[in-house]
Amino acid sequence: MGDRLRRAGARRPLGPYAVAAAALGLLPGLAAPADAVQGEPQRLMYVHVPAAWTAYAALTVVMVAGVVHLVRPRPVWDRVGQAAAELGAAMTALAVALGMLWGRPVWGVWWTWDPRLVATLAMLLVALTCLSVRSWWEDPARGGRWAAVAGVAGFAVVPVTHFSVLWWRTLHQPPSILRPPAHVPVDPPMLAALAAGVAAFALLSAWAVVLRVHALTARAEPRDVPPASTPACEPVLETVG
Repeated sequence: MGDRLRRAGARRPLGPYAVAAAALGLLPGLAAPADAVQGEPQRLMYVHVPAAWTAYAALTVVMVAGVVHLVRPRPVWDRVGQAAAELGAAMTALAVALGMLWGRPVWGVWWTWDPRLVATLAMLLVALTCLSVRSWWEDPARGGRWAAVAGVAGFAVVPVTHFSVLWWRTLHQPPSILRPPAHVPVDPPMLAALAAGVAAFALLSAWAVVLRVHALTARAEPRDVPPASTPACEPVLETVG
């Protein structure tokens, strides 16, 4: 009980900061000027882009945790990889959904087989594969190893997704920030709103991963601790009066 209380206290300070950052991160996006070409739908960028970058970061954590777990297997790395894969799947799905909402008024269609969209869909499949592969074997340790392999191999889709708009002709616009050479073609108010959204997503995502890792640890603890031996029943002596 004491260990659980200490773990809960260790992760509690991050929560209020994450929630406060998420609330404050919405305000600059509403206050920033609308795009001169795309109009109000462009405001989805302040959520769409942070979600996509968070998905990149989550799959990067999946890859790093997978490499460490394959080299030196530890339950904690398996749980970090699982938590990050869950986050990556959620953030990729959110990025796809928001991209569809943004694309409908700008492109005129909900979905098109654009290289960036296809690569992002592949990212979602990688994250889902890392989660589903665990159930293919009855042995959780073996499932964790294969999930790590899937995470390490599947990470290749992340750079492909990011650079797809530079490598192929695409309907999707080029990167606004992470575009070589180092050039940021974004007005300062828009850049500040985007930075606030990224910070909010980063804090909330870190908090979510920490909570999920602790939940997975708490769920596994009863299995890790051997059951206590039941003491033999002592004979009851009856006094015959």
